[in-house]
Amino acid sequence: MLLYSALGLMSLGGGGIRSSSLAFGAEQLEKGDENKSKGALQSYFSWYYVSVLASSMVAVTCIVYIQDNLGWKVGFGVPAVISLLSALSFFLASPFYVQSKANTSLLTGLIQVLVASYKNRHIKLSSQTTEEMYHPRKGSMLLVPSENLRCLNKACIIKHPGQDSTPDRRASNPWSLCTVDQVEELKALIKVIPLWSTGIMIAVTISQSSFPVLQASTMDRHITPNFEIPSGSFGIFTIITVILWIGFYDRILQPIASKIRGKPCQLRLKQRMGIGLLFSTASMAAWAITETVRRNIAINEGISDDPRAVVKMSAMWVLPYHVLSGLAMAFNMIGQIEFYYSELPRSMSSIASALHGLGMSVASLVASFIMNAVDEITKRGGKEGWIPSNINKGRYDYYYWLLAGLNMASFIYFLACCKAYGPCREEASEALDEKDGMEEEC
Repeated sequence: MLLYSALGLMSLGGGGIRSSSLAFGAEQLEKGDENKSKGALQSYFSWYYVSVLASSMVAVTCIVYIQDNLGWKVGFGVPAVISLLSALSFFLASPFYVQSKANTSLLTGLIQVLVASYKNRHIKLSSQTTEEMYHPRKGSMLLVPSENLRCLNKACIIKHPGQDSTPDRRASNPWSLCTVDQVEELKALIKVIPLWSTGIMIAVTISQSSFPVLQASTMDRHITPNFEIPSGSFGIFTIITVILWIGFYDRILQPIASKIRGKPCQLRLKQRMGIGLLFSTASMAAWAITETVRRNIAINEGISDDPRAVVKMSAMWVLPYHVLSGLAMAFNMIGQIEFYYSELPRSMSSIASALHGLGMSVASLVASFIMNAVDEITKRGGKEGWIPSNINKGRYDYYYWLLAGLNMASFIYFLACCKAYGPCREEASEALDEKDGMEEEC
């Protein structure tokens, strides 16, 4: 029970930190000049992801080394001390933070919109809307709901002006009458869900972490005659790729491009997400090709019956997979985080930062389903199957090609979702700036 309680507390703490820290950090950068704040946010999201990956790299190297050599007590004790120091530093610095006042539960508000729109489902929406028809949030500039998903607009329609709201303009029954802001928050969340779902497949490929270890363990991992890279450490190359690319893009490529064009120049969020999906597809193709070559060498050397045998092929051939996978993460994952945060209202910043983690969790379930389905289907008829315990007897390359195909299908689905979504806020803002610039020139 003590162990389970410890794991439960770690889960609660991790869930609270991961869903809030990104949004809380972004709030610190939103004050002052809007253009400077926007540029700072773009860098912040990238370097936040780098810090997470860097800490993961320390965890899988230094902490694991401590556990292996000094025992589990010290191995668990060191992270406990680090967590304590982290909490102390946070509270000591808390007087200097920008702290927004807590509001009512956002999740409750979203559910209230669904309930209220269902209760008011018999109300007919007029083609001519006026501000007096709807219930705005006190102090909000949003007085009329948008025209998309109009069925939800019924949740904020005032049916009886004297009864539905109190003198201070609050709803008498929030489960029958919601504010315009509540309705628009739910609409924004529903609108991003299709694009959110396009990131599940790339997370599926990233979650295949055990297969690269299995593959590398059967290859020559020596760099020098006396030193070889542990098979479980090849994931560091993915992390290094992400860090190098973010540093190059944020500190070299983007400033140079902006200087040449004479204005801020960067890849748009949906472009970055799409490029990441293509890199993910390429990484799986590279992985499949490497496995085909490795398997053929194992068969030609006559060691296919021994799953632990090492083939005469350098493990450096798995680096293209790790490099391409790192680029996929740098483009798509960070693009996703920034997209959710920029598209959802500021009141939903915690949900925006939690969507990425939710996608990773769903992807883990999808990855397990795909692997189990492939294993069950390919074993029918007494066959060995594609992914048996003996990597030399299976057809892991076919499995990787399947994942590559699913990633390409996800990219096509992504293009369809982008077209249905329409321009995002940054694109609409850029178009408006260009229009204002042309009018000033005229």
